[in-house]
Amino acid sequence: MASPITTTILALSLSLTLTLLTLVNAEAAGGFTVDLVHRDSSSSPFYDPLETPAQRIRNSLKRSFSRAQRFSAAMAAASSPTSADSPLAASDGEYLMNISLGTPPFPIVAIADTGSDLIWTQCKPCTNCYKQNAAVFSPNSSSTYKTVPCQSSACDSLQSEVGSYCSSNDGVCQYEASYGDQSHTKGDIAVETLTLGSTAGPRRHVAFPKMVIGCGHDNAGTFSPKGSGIVGLGGGSVSLVTQLGPHIGGKFSYCLVPSSAAAEATSTLSFGQSAVVSGNGVATTPLIPDPSQPTFYVVQLEAVSVGSKKIPFHGSTVGETSSGNIIVDSGTTLTLVPTDFFTQLSSAVESQVTGSNKTTDPQGYLSLCYVSGPKLKVPSITAHFKGADVALTVENVFIKVSDTVACLAFYGNDDVSIYGNVAQQNFRVGYDLQKHTLSFKPTDCTQKFF
Repeated sequence: MASPITTTILALSLSLTLTLLTLVNAEAAGGFTVDLVHRDSSSSPFYDPLETPAQRIRNSLKRSFSRAQRFSAAMAAASSPTSADSPLAASDGEYLMNISLGTPPFPIVAIADTGSDLIWTQCKPCTNCYKQNAAVFSPNSSSTYKTVPCQSSACDSLQSEVGSYCSSNDGVCQYEASYGDQSHTKGDIAVETLTLGSTAGPRRHVAFPKMVIGCGHDNAGTFSPKGSGIVGLGGGSVSLVTQLGPHIGGKFSYCLVPSSAAAEATSTLSFGQSAVVSGNGVATTPLIPDPSQPTFYVVQLEAVSVGSKKIPFHGSTVGETSSGNIIVDSGTTLTLVPTDFFTQLSSAVESQVTGSNKTTDPQGYLSLCYVSGPKLKVPSITAHFKGADVALTVENVFIKVSDTVACLAFYGNDDVSIYGNVAQQNFRVGYDLQKHTLSFKPTDCTQKFF
């Protein structure tokens, strides 16, 4: 039986139809693809030309640690029904996507976040908004914006997911999300048309009416002025993926270009049939749903092999599941594992690396580092998920923290285990939420495959 939240979203989206502004309905229904822009790419509004590559890596690592803390807080909050904390990350996602809200479409640069659900942006009138470089969305300028009534079943059902509540002032259902770093967003729950720019074939746009969004009028804290919203791609009922529902068959995938790729190379995010990961070399593992943690995509990592040495993985379970022990997340740079496992892993890697001298991380974050260069030879490393062996390349295992230093892109963390985006680069990573599977296929993500 569907949950009340799912039922509510289906009811809100009953008239959701796939509308192509270029009148190619059939092709869009078969799937579509959008660009994902790394926040440190020259195409990103977050890009700072004065930053050195080492500074960008340092900031990325700091975001990884911050994100892990937020995930830990979110899981703790989920186990406490009286907590008002949200699993939403403030602004530490690594990839951005361009969306539009409203009619006519209003452009927004949003963080694409597999670790959160709610789609939200800053909205006029701003009672307390953080400084935003781009224009702020005005609901009054859209002919398709509609708030959700306070006394509706939708408002009641969304309480556990987005912290919705009834305001006695204007009868509009509102939401509030707060974070461990004291950032927060507050505003109205509404339905609105969301438009994505598809890159499949000639550029076209795909519009989705009556999407549930958060229209934030009070947002403050550590949010960057270069961004104007978040698109939640998690597993909860208000995420973009779940709301698209039958139109994409519960399927989405991404292909992340490696950090060494040319500046013009762009990662991609696909939906529907365009997102199917198939063919030779595909490794598929079960997604392990947990009602207490619907946002996170959790799998079971059984071991990691370094050369011929296989190291069993005994991470803590995520949520109330009995076997899910690691979150797959595109917004975290490093792969975070328990400290005892990390000690065994780094020792095994160190014993098999040849052709280069050990050195130190100039930033002091990572513990196993070498002088980078063509002479550096690292052992073969394979992640053994349940039913799926994923062979990693050097670029999945080591990250260049400076022009001359490469470090193991794993980090010991006992709070939560996360399979980060360095380990996922140059793979098509496909999510099938109907079959509850996660697939990996080695792919040159700098090449367009549609």
